[in-house]
Amino acid sequence: MITVHYLEKSRAHRALWLLEELGLDYEVKTYLRTREYRAPESLKAVHPLGKSPVIEDDGRVVAESGAITEYLVERYGGESLRPAAGTDERLRYTYWMHYAEGSAMPLLVMKLIFSRLPSQMPFFLRPIARMISGGVNGKLIDPQLADHLALWKSELARDGYFAGSAFSAADIAMSFPVEAGLTRIADGQDVAVLHRWLEAIRARPAYQRAIARGGDTYGYSKT
Repeated sequence: MITVHYLEKSRAHRALWLLEELGLDYEVKTYLRTREYRAPESLKAVHPLGKSPVIEDDGRVVAESGAITEYLVERYGGESLRPAAGTDERLRYTYWMHYAEGSAMPLLVMKLIFSRLPSQMPFFLRPIARMISGGVNGKLIDPQLADHLALWKSELARDGYFAGSAFSAADIAMSFPVEAGLTRIADGQDVAVLHRWLEAIRARPAYQRAIARGGDTYGYSKT
């Protein structure tokens, strides 16, 4: 039996969703965040970094969302969730699988941290913190986010999904960055193509089953 070590309001939803798409049996061990919004120390008993998601399968411990996806697709016959080897779609698939955590999420986490910075400071330092936060967001983070947003829109406008005209595990990987990104994009942006894609993936039965098992855990999208 596969065990998913599942931190509330985290990226771990994607692991459940993939398992549901593959039709696999699994159990969920849920962890609650601390008052500081951190993972509990008990997760370090599973993996030294104490992060989620982590899965255990047949004596193996697999961490990192991308590595978990590659492991499950390869081990459990998930060929329908990735384009055929040697195709342009497979190259796009590989790119987005690595991009999701390698390029998108670090920037989105920076946005989250600097947006929260003023509220975490002593009252008399908050005006300075707001100036720092506004400067970093306005001059460094937001312009980059605009470039990423344009890339997402361009890719989805091609043929509906991130790796071609068919749903793939790359769409699972990108679900969290897009959910989080849409909450950090200035009002007035034309993001209809992203909302159409979100509606399509959320309508998938496996997505809905994962929500039922783990809850709607896109914590970033609700911050």
